[in-house]
Amino acid sequence: MKRIGVLTSGGDAPGMNAAVRAAVRQAIFDGLAVTGIRKGYAGLIAGEYMEMDTGSVADIIHRGGTILRTARCEEFYEEAGRWQAVECLKAAGIEGLVVIGGDGSFRGAACLHQMGIKTVCIPATIDNDIAGTDYTLGFDTAVNSVVEAINKIRDTATSHERVFLIEVMGRYSGQIALYAGIAGGAESVLVPELPVSLEEAGERIRRSRSRGKLHSIILVAEGVGSALEIGKVIKERTGLDTRVTILGHIQRGGAPTAFDRVLATRLGSEAVKLLSAGASGVMVGMAASQITVLPLEEVLSRQKVLNEELYRLAGVLSI
Repeated sequence: MKRIGVLTSGGDAPGMNAAVRAAVRQAIFDGLAVTGIRKGYAGLIAGEYMEMDTGSVADIIHRGGTILRTARCEEFYEEAGRWQAVECLKAAGIEGLVVIGGDGSFRGAACLHQMGIKTVCIPATIDNDIAGTDYTLGFDTAVNSVVEAINKIRDTATSHERVFLIEVMGRYSGQIALYAGIAGGAESVLVPELPVSLEEAGERIRRSRSRGKLHSIILVAEGVGSALEIGKVIKERTGLDTRVTILGHIQRGGAPTAFDRVLATRLGSEAVKLLSAGASGVMVGMAASQITVLPLEEVLSRQKVLNEELYRLAGVLSI
């Protein structure tokens, strides 16, 4: 192998740039040429390629988002579009591809693998919803962003003796809500994976008020439903002054944490080593602090399970 390509796809996540940096520098260290592909699979088809060297990735380890940018690509959903991508890769002399992204990005990489292009994937999504890895790039940063917001909102909640509902990202996954809820000391955490009991949430608030607590924080993953609507129900059942904050895309931005930078660096380096060794159609992740390699077919066939023991602990701590 003489040349590899690197692309980022799907929703941006803090740590993507650190992974690009590690992949590019590992490849150059190993004597490989590197092509950066802008705008994900759309740029792959459109030929938006750039030669990358060590200077191309200088001073990006601390930056959020992705310098390669990302975009949706309707063409890639069609077989003709995928074959066009394959021809573009071959014409550019790209023999292997590092794909940094989430579930949809992995499915695209799996298609290219089946069409003869060597692919290795790095899990990068703030939702932490990829099976086979303990953490995905961006998750730790997103959780810390939510905890920082909780800390600030609590000041106002206490001053006005209010109930605050904070809606966080997680259409199908409650990972952000669960981890941030525990770290931020929330009274209740509502996630899409488990049944939601607004009666129980209201009872927890009433119990905390009876102990003299001046405020209550409820974390709501967006997949559960609208925090605005849930807030109305909570207000009706408790009679307490209730406010809602929707954090939205603020969770995706910002400088990656040290954890995300180290994780991205390890995975980016390992992805290039795997390509050089002839691997393809795999994801490089981390389990129990050790690098793991799993076939994409296995990763995509499984659903990441929410840690119910951790969820029960959140309930215990909110008594």
